[in-house]
Amino acid sequence: MGQKKLVRFEELKSFSNVLQFPEGINGKWDTVFNNTHGITLELACGKGEYAVGLGLLYPQRNFIGVDLKGNRIWVGAKKALQNNLTNVAFLRTQIDQVNEYFAPGEVQEIWITFPDPQLRWSKVKKRLTHPKFLRLYQQILAPGGRIHLKTDSPELYQFTKLVIDMYGCTTHTDYSNLYQQPSLTEDLKIQTHYESLDIAGSNRIHYLSFSLPAILPGKEKDEELKQILKDATVG
Repeated sequence: MGQKKLVRFEELKSFSNVLQFPEGINGKWDTVFNNTHGITLELACGKGEYAVGLGLLYPQRNFIGVDLKGNRIWVGAKKALQNNLTNVAFLRTQIDQVNEYFAPGEVQEIWITFPDPQLRWSKVKKRLTHPKFLRLYQQILAPGGRIHLKTDSPELYQFTKLVIDMYGCTTHTDYSNLYQQPSLTEDLKIQTHYESLDIAGSNRIHYLSFSLPAILPGKEKDEELKQILKDATVG
């Protein structure tokens, strides 16, 4: 590990707005923020541009960036501290364990901004809009809580649309080309480091907003999804 990363990891321990693998925090986030305002998560937050950006836009709401990589979290946490954003915090942990850190209904919204699209067939279950993850989110989301996806990957965008359709989710907004919309809310104008890189080379940003049904279909539906994706790959 480089010297810069070592310094950041050490400094992260002293940041008041960073919790690293905390125990017993579920249902107790009001003690972190000193209020009972609604909580929004930015999953796989990287440098936390969305958590910080939303925190600036909505001071009466709480925002938590979640990621495993402390070196990246350091960037967002440092900026939040410099801007005196007491409504922004960061949680260092694995995304597939996020349900262990929040009580049922404790989260109002989830943002997934430019995650790794996991394009290889063997990595499909690692996509953050795979039903495996949606079931985790359902454990902590308030009823009707929205999930937002911003991505430059057409594959992840189409995959998520398929999942929404197959699993009885409700689509609220679907923009195949976000910045061609005549007007955008301020939260959709926030840009992340990865958005600026245009890694997918698609030269467009896709956006979906959706909510989960009361009960998500089980693993039998997952097998159906797997077969559809397999057939599409073979075809």
